[in-house]
Amino acid sequence: MAQSSVKVAIQKFGNFLSSMVLPNIGAFIAWGLITALFIPDGIIPNEELAKLVDPMVKYLLPLLIGYTGGKLIHDQRGGVVGAIATIGVIVGAPDTPMFLGAMIMGPLGGYVIKKFDQLIEGKIRTGFEMLVNNFSAGILGGLLAILSFLAIGPAVDGFTQVLVVGVDWLVGAGLLPLTSILIEPAKILFLNNAINHGVLSPIGLEQVQNAGKSVLFLLEANPGPGLGVLLAFSLFGKGSAKQSAPGAGIIHFLGGIHEIYFPYVLMKPMLFIAVILGGMSGVFTLVLLGGGLVAPSSPGSIIAITAVTPPQAMSYVANYAGVIVAAVVSFVVSAIVLKSGKQSEEDIDQATKKMEEMKGKKSSVAGSVSSGAAENTAEHGVMPEEVDKIVFACDAGMGSSAMGASLLRKKVKEADLDVAVTNTSISNLPSDAQIVITQEELTPRAQNKLPNAYHISVDNFLSSPEYDKLIDSLQSGVSEELAELTEDSQEEVTEPDPGKADDDDDLLLEENIFIGQEFDSKEDAIRFAGEALVKAGYVEESYVDAMIERDNITSTYMGNNVAIPHGTEDAKKAVLKSGFTVVQVPNGVDFDGEETKLIFGIAGKDGTHLEILSGIAVICSEMENIEQMVQAKTAKELKDIINSK
Repeated sequence: MAQSSVKVAIQKFGNFLSSMVLPNIGAFIAWGLITALFIPDGIIPNEELAKLVDPMVKYLLPLLIGYTGGKLIHDQRGGVVGAIATIGVIVGAPDTPMFLGAMIMGPLGGYVIKKFDQLIEGKIRTGFEMLVNNFSAGILGGLLAILSFLAIGPAVDGFTQVLVVGVDWLVGAGLLPLTSILIEPAKILFLNNAINHGVLSPIGLEQVQNAGKSVLFLLEANPGPGLGVLLAFSLFGKGSAKQSAPGAGIIHFLGGIHEIYFPYVLMKPMLFIAVILGGMSGVFTLVLLGGGLVAPSSPGSIIAITAVTPPQAMSYVANYAGVIVAAVVSFVVSAIVLKSGKQSEEDIDQATKKMEEMKGKKSSVAGSVSSGAAENTAEHGVMPEEVDKIVFACDAGMGSSAMGASLLRKKVKEADLDVAVTNTSISNLPSDAQIVITQEELTPRAQNKLPNAYHISVDNFLSSPEYDKLIDSLQSGVSEELAELTEDSQEEVTEPDPGKADDDDDLLLEENIFIGQEFDSKEDAIRFAGEALVKAGYVEESYVDAMIERDNITSTYMGNNVAIPHGTEDAKKAVLKSGFTVVQVPNGVDFDGEETKLIFGIAGKDGTHLEILSGIAVICSEMENIEQMVQAKTAKELKDIINSK
């Protein structure tokens, strides 16, 4: 249990580090290309254009990281204060690119302004909100900038220099290849992006300032070890693994998506030796021939590596040699493992699920080489022999979990099962819950909270096939006594009546239904729905940011082209009364790769919203109903569709 908690904490921290850098990779590449082209040793030296290099690496890149880190903590205000705080470390250590400093001060700035906003929430007189918001951000940001200038900047500068000296010592002693012993397994388990962008890239950029390139950019990004494994499976594997390996190799080598080879290694743990030895051989070759890149390679594609390789011919030779040697060594060792070991029909689907559990999130690409039908669920634990309580859990316990619980409750009633189905927030999971159903990203948290329960992960609360599987499992375990119970002895469950709830409580008013909207991003759509709730008097202004934060924790997309943005559990105090807004987006808006055409903005207080939410869940479980609502021409027509269903 303790080990699992540590792993989840490491995953969150690693993902957070990489989340500060990954959105800004385009800026890193731009800087790398300008450096490769215009410095005195570049492809087309240009003294004037080369003046861009120093300001970009010292100011632009750290400020982008600081802003992004602050925004991850507290949206736009957090980003602004994070950037202000970051300028202090930049100026406080002018000779060192302050990437590590930005990773400290950006989130710290976001955290400080977030705590301040929570402290003054509801205490500002009407009309003074903008004044307080602007001055608080300016004052706190300024104080943090001074602190970082006087203390954090010099401290990080000293720490960075120690790291650089340490790397130089490893290179001089010929020990740098040994880093593959840690890097390659950590990549596969859960920390590939965090290692590359959170640790190696900042030190590598410092080396670029002094030497014009850094081999550190290729320690994790080298596609050779993974390519060797996939080539071996293509020739010597069996079953679905052999069939899918060639396609995975193309995605890995040309697309740079390294996680696609992780399941193949997990199928045969001895292959960890192959990628470690491949990585060590590649690093040794790079150090021997003087390889390195001028900027991070992201993704770890041979195309990206070529783009940020220094323009000298020997650099291309060294980098390509490092990739080829790593691939050859990894291939040879992998072939020996596959040929000498007893092979079965490897199950790539099972290995992919294992990888996703280790990484704590669903893989975005591994499913493309899966042999069977795509699965959208994962199960954890042992199904109890007798079940009388199922709990849906989400972050706040008032949105997605309520809808999922409504649908399953309906199926339980239709199956004449005497099983209670409820919903709650993860933090309030009852100890007697036997089965817990959560969205995939939240399952590790639910497991930590209730490790002895049977956990089911879903990515679509509205139309998950797992509901029917669960009902079948429950029916097969029903005792004869329970099966013979008559309807009179069953507990009556009243079907929700969304129309009645609307009439009684004014939860869904016609003026809060918006037809034919268009948005550039899901954040714009969520903010629109949130502002509508504010204007309708359902919530305070702070609830809008909480809706964005909730969607960042795990997507509020529910399936069937429906999203239900709502606030976090902490934001419940910002709800004045229960209410809803419905936003129709006929052309769709992207919610993390899913097209959303109906958005139900939700504000729930004291559970009074759950009846209509349950009704909406039942309505939205049928695509025919969704299509009717999307095609509605007026707010009255859309509301009538909801009431009629």
